[in-house]
Amino acid sequence: MEDLQLLLVDDETAFVETMAKRLTKRGLTVEGAQSGEEALAKLSKNPRTDVVVLDVKMPGMDGIETLREIRRHYPLVEVIMLTGHATVETAISGMKLGAFDYLMKPCELDELVAKVREAAAKKFGHEQKIVEARAKHIALRRGD
Repeated sequence: MEDLQLLLVDDETAFVETMAKRLTKRGLTVEGAQSGEEALAKLSKNPRTDVVVLDVKMPGMDGIETLREIRRHYPLVEVIMLTGHATVETAISGMKLGAFDYLMKPCELDELVAKVREAAAKKFGHEQKIVEARAKHIALRRGD
């Protein structure tokens, strides 16, 4: 899990820049986005993204709407919702829509890194199952 690709989405530019630097020091490859629309554009350019850390409350396309689009177009990408106290219910509804987990802001860096690594491990597990299923399908077609 050395080359873990993370997309950090929050409308607070200073938060994104600071967290990106701190997470990069922890060995993650981090890209930032300041809106749901920008996040979706970056995902389309970098389909290797493993995990998205997504703020719930953003102007324009909010976190829940962005999560729905990520689920629809990038079903293997895991999403961790970031929420303030007032939006816990929204984060829980995000879990129902397929988010991996949610964390309260401000969150501890170690906790965020641990969640990101857990989410990436889940994604890699799904990808491995897909590879195995394809290999099995090919073997069956060949009569192996």
